[in-house]
This record gives sequence, C-alpha cells and structure tokens, in this order.
Amino acid sequence: MLVVENLTCRFGAKAAVDSASFSIAPGSFVGVIGRSGAGKSTLLRMINRLADPSEGRILFDGVDITALRGRELRQWRARSAMIFQQFNLVGRLDVLTNVLMGRLAEVPTWRSLAQLWPEADRALALSALEQFDMAALAAQRADQLSGGQQQRVAIARALVQEPDIILADEPIASLDPRNTRIVMDALLRINKHFGITVLCNLHSLDLARSYCDRLIGMAAGRVVFDGAPETLTDHIARELYDLEANDVMGGAPAEAPDAAAIPALNTAAAA
Repeated sequence: MLVVENLTCRFGAKAAVDSASFSIAPGSFVGVIGRSGAGKSTLLRMINRLADPSEGRILFDGVDITALRGRELRQWRARSAMIFQQFNLVGRLDVLTNVLMGRLAEVPTWRSLAQLWPEADRALALSALEQFDMAALAAQRADQLSGGQQQRVAIARALVQEPDIILADEPIASLDPRNTRIVMDALLRINKHFGITVLCNLHSLDLARSYCDRLIGMAAGRVVFDGAPETLTDHIARELYDLEANDVMGGAPAEAPDAAAIPALNTAAAA
C-alpha cells in the first residue's frame, strides 16, 4: 500500500504540490490528470524521491520513504521505477545495455562499468525486450530507434528493476496515436499480468478513462478529484482543465481495452 500524507513541495513561495493526500492499493492502475503545471510531475518525482518534499510523508507498506537515505534510498528508487516522457536512454549505448541499466541497484558498480553483467541479468533483460517485440534490436544504438521504440525500451528497463510500482510521467506525450496505444497497452499488460501498481500522469482524458481503474485530478498543486473514471463528469473535467478543456476532451471516451485480449507477457521476465 502506497500512502501519501499531506505531501507538499515548494519552490520559493510557490507550492508545486500542496497538501496532497491519498492511498493506492497494490495492483491498481491509477491515472493522475490535470492541466500543464498542475503538479503531476512533481508528485511522481517526490514519490520516487527525485525531488524532496517540503512537508508531509510517503509511506510504502508502512516504511517512511521520505526518511530513506543512502543504499535504502537507491533500493526504493529501484522498487518505484520511473518512466519519463523523454525516455532517458543513453543514445550511444545499445538497446540491451540500456535495459540492463535497470539492474544497477543489484549489480556492483565495477561490473556495470566494465560491462560484465551477470548472465542471469542479461537473460532477464532480453526476456523483457521480447515482451515488447524489441529483442531483435538489442544490439542497435538507442538513438537510432523511433520514439515509440525508445519508450518500449524504457518500459523494459523499468520491468527488469522488478519494481513494486511503476511511475510513468507523461509516457506517451511525444508519441503518435499508434505508438500511444502500443505503450499504454504495454503498461496495462504489466499491471494486469504481473500485478505491478502503475501510477501514470496522462493529459488525455480519453486515455485516462479507458486504461485506468481510478483517477486523481490535480489543479494548482492540490488533489481536487479522486474517484473511478465513470464518476469524472465533463463538468468536473472542465473545472480541472479550465482553458485546456477543449484540447483534452474529445468526443466519446475511447473504448476500454480488454486486458484479457492483450497477449500475455512471458512470466520469465518476472522471475
């Protein structure tokens, strides 16, 4: 169970996140929605501890995440894998090595620097790439891939961290509609087949309503909505998005994907 208690992050006089409180049960797929600048990215970065809270606490299974330091903090960052909008791959390295970076918390520094990855980790990374039809590109430089391919590599890297929770910060913001669906389906498969909690920042209400079990709406750093997608009315959405409402609200919500119809992931990647 992830518990956020009165979480606040200030930059000078401005509160990017203001007294956010909620809890997330294991195995949930939760979308964080709101207009640009609402505090969504800062919230996820605090949960991963890439940003430090000014006030409040983050608890996971009773452990105070805000108090972690050193090795325990590094281990938490491995357990709460981040997926970024801009992929955060090392372009000059091959795809397989980028995925293996997800094992850094488990491998001695000298082994990673010398590229002497354990065979078990190499097998895990290749298996993860196979889940997203990327194994054939394992030897290719990451900067030679398309945006959708790079994001699938980033998701594979997150998967080999063997996380308890995946924090996806606008993972489809720079992708075309086809790759958007591929990436969102990949996150849904990870959630449903491995039971990994997914907390995902999304700008599109159609996608949020289609993929998420629950939505948390933010405005000006505060949580102003928390509920099932079907309870998010157009009226509430317009209050959340204000002038951006017409851009994020399409016609009828996209048809919800059937998780059972999405090809199951190879359970070897979770071993």
